[in-house]
Amino acid sequence: MRAQVSIIMGSTSDWPVMQKAADFLNEMQIPFEVNALSAHRTPEQVEKFAKNAKENGIKVIIAAAGMAAHLPGVIAAMTPLPIIGVPIKASLDGLDALLAIVQMPPGIPVATVGINGSLNAGILAAQIIGAGDETIFNKTVEYKENLKKKIAKANEDLAEHKFEFRTN
Repeated sequence: MRAQVSIIMGSTSDWPVMQKAADFLNEMQIPFEVNALSAHRTPEQVEKFAKNAKENGIKVIIAAAGMAAHLPGVIAAMTPLPIIGVPIKASLDGLDALLAIVQMPPGIPVATVGINGSLNAGILAAQIIGAGDETIFNKTVEYKENLKKKIAKANEDLAEHKFEFRTN
């Protein structure tokens, strides 16, 4: 089995957030890898990873970082593969990381999800891969249909709560 998605984080302290992306990819049966690489502490390893990712079978990279959050942008500068940035709430409520990731210069795009939004990063990675893989595409459609069913069920449950002045 060869990884199609790479989950990269600046530090293993990001793992509790990033595990949601891993759980989703696992549920979708999309092979993935997980590594800690730092744009500041291991720049040579980041460069080697980014420049070899496509040759290693990677189709999408999910890169998480907090604070200065350079990792997603540095990787995006070194590979034409799609990068999904996950800002991690490490300081300033994660706004510093969000702004660092989303404000990329022209020509170096990084798709960015919300702060600590690794589940959405996993879903977006599946949708990107699904654009060229009918099986994965159908799994993402089924996942979203199940979201609709959860909301319908939630409304049924809410209807059971009766109040004298409730109008619905």
